Amino acid sequence: MAEPTQPKPPTPEAEPAAQERRGFLARLGPGLVTGAADDDPSGIGTYSQVGAQFGYGLAWALFLSTPLMVVIQQISAEIGRVTGAGIAQNLRRHYPRPLLFAMVTLLLLANVVNLGADLSAMGAALKLLVGGNATYYTIGFGILCVVLEITLSYPRYAAILKWTTLSLFAYVAVVAVAGVPWPLALRSLVVPGTQWTQAYATSLVAILGTTISPYLFFWQAAQEIEEQHRRYAKPLCIAPGDAEAEFRRIKTDTLVGMVFSNLVALSIIFATAATLNAHGMTDIATSSQAAEALRPIAGQFAFALFALGIIGTGMLAVPVLAGSAAYAVTEMVGLAGSLNAKLHDARLFYATIAVTTLAGALLDNIGIDPVRALYWAAVVNGVLAVPLMVVMMLIARNGRAMGRLIIGWRTTVLGWIATLVMLAATVIFFWFSA
Repeated sequence: MAEPTQPKPPTPEAEPAAQERRGFLARLGPGLVTGAADDDPSGIGTYSQVGAQFGYGLAWALFLSTPLMVVIQQISAEIGRVTGAGIAQNLRRHYPRPLLFAMVTLLLLANVVNLGADLSAMGAALKLLVGGNATYYTIGFGILCVVLEITLSYPRYAAILKWTTLSLFAYVAVVAVAGVPWPLALRSLVVPGTQWTQAYATSLVAILGTTISPYLFFWQAAQEIEEQHRRYAKPLCIAPGDAEAEFRRIKTDTLVGMVFSNLVALSIIFATAATLNAHGMTDIATSSQAAEALRPIAGQFAFALFALGIIGTGMLAVPVLAGSAAYAVTEMVGLAGSLNAKLHDARLFYATIAVTTLAGALLDNIGIDPVRALYWAAVVNGVLAVPLMVVMMLIARNGRAMGRLIIGWRTTVLGWIATLVMLAATVIFFWFSA
């Protein structure tokens, strides 16, 4: 496959000076976008359900999931940056093909369902704001996201995704006007309000499944490779001298992205707990229902911010969901795929983006209930997350893949703890679903 035309790379002498000029925010990229994409409309729906049904009683789960989320995303980023290959390509290189096909197939199923739920929520949110037909809006958002991913170069599109993360501040603004009892809310971060009912256990699993999602692993690894190509750098297994600075950047980028993601998630839980739960409105099924329910309680301003946030986060999450599927599919069959490639040079890559996005947009039109679809997406993600995390841990400790840059023992321990927590969550999910 032909490589996209690249401008002349900067000279080595110019690179240190250029690095010095880059501010802290400019150094944030794949980790920030990945973390922000985790707060997609379906995630907003999950956090709204949790806050409405249990008040502050499950906020501790987000506090617990933050370090687990940081370490597993950091591992995925390091795999991409060290090997110069994505998760699926490393699977193809080092592990049995049936395992690769099973992982990518499950990822595609989960992503299409998540895309359907997110696009449907975006269409419903726009209908709440301006009226009209939610179905047309849903399809329109899907087409818009596909066109942007195909027509824009990677540097420009990456910049748009970074700026789109600002839409998440809508939820910080909502929580600021929601009248949250802060002593109670902050205490809930470290004192579990356990109930040990089926609904409580299922919501706990939903939080962990929403924050630690397989599509994020594929996306962040692939974005590290995109950034490597953009900066004309070599994989760290070939240029280990760059490893210390690159690992420091990845650690900072991932930490900021995941902490930001979970702070926004906590804002949603706190806002819905202080408004919906406090007024006895505990039955919320979708993010758009949460926005509508906020209107008479928290006012028009909070309602509008919540609804606009759904659209903004959807415009960020839909490309990530479709893009992660495209990276996985092209890597699975041994082809190169890049958001910086021209359409005629990456037909399978862009076709996967288009097909998964539009298939998701059409789910609601063929009679599939998006709320029920999210349930099955959680099932597929639960089935996929644990074996994928196991495989990632094996890759990260594999000297054939990582050279001498295998992950250290602290990261290894934390990575396996995260895997065991997700295994326990999956077992609980199926136990209560039986």
